[in-house]
Amino acid sequence: MADLSQQAYCSFSELVNQRLGINLGANKQYLVKSRLSKLMREHNYNSLNTLISDITQGISRDLQEAALFAMTTNETYWFRDEYPFDILSQVILPALTNTNKNLRIWSAACSTGQEPYSIAMTIFEYQRQNKHQFTNIEILATDISLPVLNIASEGIFDSLAMSRGLSQQRLTEHFTSKATSWHVNEDVKRLVTFKQLNLLDAFDAMGTFDVIFCRNVLIYFDNDTIARILQKFSALLPQERYLFLGAAESASVSAHLFQMVKQQRGLFYKRL
Repeated sequence: MADLSQQAYCSFSELVNQRLGINLGANKQYLVKSRLSKLMREHNYNSLNTLISDITQGISRDLQEAALFAMTTNETYWFRDEYPFDILSQVILPALTNTNKNLRIWSAACSTGQEPYSIAMTIFEYQRQNKHQFTNIEILATDISLPVLNIASEGIFDSLAMSRGLSQQRLTEHFTSKATSWHVNEDVKRLVTFKQLNLLDAFDAMGTFDVIFCRNVLIYFDNDTIARILQKFSALLPQERYLFLGAAESASVSAHLFQMVKQQRGLFYKRL
């Protein structure tokens, strides 16, 4: 594996922390080496230190963005953990029908789109059983990475992606098979809008939401960054609106803003 000097590691770690909010710490050299090895080959670098020098100096914006993209984890699958979508359908959507006809949901750090499309399918299925609910529906899906957003917005997935978390019934109902790929049907796809966004940046101009999904993202941030992000989420959630975090994540650093609501299979948070 390529050599990595302490100086190069520190400068790259600083860039990753500044741009992504991810704190690599003192002992993640192996991670940087493994994540950037493909980039070395693609751009014909013989030295990882030289590659990192060009990345941190901004010699090429595309190269820098590719390196940052390599450091993000884009692990995702359909209806991940199941319970958030069950709670959305069985608890939150019924509660919201009593208060408004408009529905806005934000899927933050959406990766290649499986989460926002799963949300859209959940709403579509709920509406089928509860006619004339929610006359205006908007699902905003954001991610820091343009490459994954391009995949997500196309709504085209291969057989491997389709095998992860999707029932045969939903596969048949919400997708169309074309050659070796599967395309999200338009009635689901039209509910979702994709946009590039860094959670470290300001996003107060996006308007308010009824539900925010930000799952399996905060685990990469320190407590101060988590608190800042949760503070910004709270500003976009009116009282009695909802937040989903990942199973290994907590809003405890912002307990004055969010109340934990436990269900039999999982939990979510309600804006105080």
